[in-house]
Amino acid sequence: ASLNEMLGAYNAEHVGRAAHVPLWVFARDPTGKVQGGIRGQTYWSWATIDVLSVAPAYRRQGVGSRLLAKAEDISRSRGCVGIRLDTTSFQAPDFYRRHGYSEFGRIEDYPPGHTRIWFMKRF
Repeated sequence: ASLNEMLGAYNAEHVGRAAHVPLWVFARDPTGKVQGGIRGQTYWSWATIDVLSVAPAYRRQGVGSRLLAKAEDISRSRGCVGIRLDTTSFQAPDFYRRHGYSEFGRIEDYPPGHTRIWFMKRF
């Protein structure tokens, strides 16, 4: 058995089988080219955002906010009670705070000279 299968079997003994459902949201320009998006997943009644990125020319125009709102809507529709994610101090901690996310953990100097910060938002 693979490591994932072993861990999945162990977890299933405690919480049942989890269906990891991909969560993708895209922002496209008028030509259809992707200019931003979210990649994550939902399982165990929570959503996880692994990546949220917006092309430089489209930043500070509400694209990220609309992507996040759409990911939240999809997560709610799947029965999720919240979203968790992480970011770094040079990326978007203030963006997530403005959208109602609360910090629940951090590691200093990860990467060196910066801080990795974990956020969550309950619906």
